[in-house]
Amino acid sequence: MALSDEELKQCVDAGDGIWVIRGGETCRAWNGIRYRAGLSAKNTPATKLSMNVASIPPGGVAYAHVHVGFDVMLYILQGRVRHEYGEGLGQSVDNAAGDFIYIEPGVPHEVINLSETEPVVAVVARSDASEWENITDYASPRRPASEG
Repeated sequence: MALSDEELKQCVDAGDGIWVIRGGETCRAWNGIRYRAGLSAKNTPATKLSMNVASIPPGGVAYAHVHVGFDVMLYILQGRVRHEYGEGLGQSVDNAAGDFIYIEPGVPHEVINLSETEPVVAVVARSDASEWENITDYASPRRPASEG
């Protein structure tokens, strides 16, 4: 399912300073999240920004992690999601389609799809052109032992 960097470049129409992906199929997965082909330093000259559409399957979890040195903004297109966050993941906030979310750099968080029948789908923008290379795991009792 994962596209190589070269295949990601082939997804993009480029010309005279405008780079476009039309549609974008689900092509990669990381940490319980499925991603459509998006724009990043992997397939554009971007140096400070990446953006794509992410989904978490019904009942799925994006295991606890920390964004190191970059901001993330999300717009929920579909579904209901809970972010458990902060020290020991002791705080939580629920969001649904139509909500915007901002996550500060360095805040540990885990993302839980609250539905057993519907995926969560969100537009994700990062102030890091490398996408998820600057993300570290954070302790979570939900993370399978084989992944931790």
